Amino acid sequence: MSSSFGKIFAISTFGESHGAAIGVVIEGCIPNLPVDFALIEKDLARRKPGQNKLSTDRNEPEIFEILSGVFEGKTLGSPITIIVRNTDIKSNDYDHLKDVFRPSHADFTYQEKYGIRDHRGGGRQSARETLARVLAGAFAKMILNQYGISIQAYVSQVHKVILTKPYWDLDLDQTENHLVRCPDAETAFKMEQIILAAKEDGDTLGGVVSCLVKHVPAGWGEPVFDKLHADLGKAMLSINAVKGFDYGLGFDSVLQKGSEQNDTFLVKDNLVRTKTNNSGGIQGGISNGEDIYFRVAFKPVASVKYEQESVSLNGDNVKFSIGGRHDSCVVPRAVAIVEAMAALVLADHYLRNAAIKVQPFT
Repeated sequence: MSSSFGKIFAISTFGESHGAAIGVVIEGCIPNLPVDFALIEKDLARRKPGQNKLSTDRNEPEIFEILSGVFEGKTLGSPITIIVRNTDIKSNDYDHLKDVFRPSHADFTYQEKYGIRDHRGGGRQSARETLARVLAGAFAKMILNQYGISIQAYVSQVHKVILTKPYWDLDLDQTENHLVRCPDAETAFKMEQIILAAKEDGDTLGGVVSCLVKHVPAGWGEPVFDKLHADLGKAMLSINAVKGFDYGLGFDSVLQKGSEQNDTFLVKDNLVRTKTNNSGGIQGGISNGEDIYFRVAFKPVASVKYEQESVSLNGDNVKFSIGGRHDSCVVPRAVAIVEAMAALVLADHYLRNAAIKVQPFT
């Protein structure tokens, strides 16, 4: 199903940008799990629009309602249903775009596939759908937190401003101290300035979100088609505006010889470890106990405030300008989404790995 993700820890999202609500149904969540309401609120706040001068002016309170699956602060093991009602809706901002295919949006492809589309803010194709993923990702994090697994994403590039320090030289606890969510103060300042300049100019910028996952034990992931990195890649590429994913050395791997890149095994504290971590914590599609790290590339937002050319639903050539409220750069808000999708993948693989170790009845 196109709106579902996961096998054991599985989610289905629903709702449109200017509809009544956005929501998610979570299945497979373990029972008797204490619900961390503060974690849900924190992650929603990190993704929400209107949070600071770098983000879109749409202002949603993002108040979530848990309709099922939780009782007296704990999960029941039954499906969890959560919604967030849309309140700051200005649908008339999009009336003039009802019959226009906006460049680099999904207007044309949705129309071709379904023969109908919701033009208000992009409808189902809007990035507002990702708040449902953040809701579900918070529950996945609650499971992973029980095993000391941490997921920390941060902005490592905005346009041509690149954070060159490797993750082990960064204090990732500083990430939330900067509006752009880059943990290095000097680089964060430069990123913020170019985003503000693009916003003033009515243009947009792309960037990269990097993510570090620590303390995943060896053995998570499946061989062949459900490799751990393949599922992470699918999860990240399903996020709006994502154009690329790599893990470990990624595309930089081609710059080394095999003798340089191989991660030599050694024994440390009675555990098999690797001397280096060029593999990014995953070998053969299965976690090896080292840090998992990857990068996600986001294109510039397609909604620019310049006059553009396109065609209409009737095939006529048209000129138009996009109004409404849009981000000049999505990557600061995307940090929470990347973490959520990583958590969903890891929680699912934790449960899948646990399932194969269950002893049969004798």
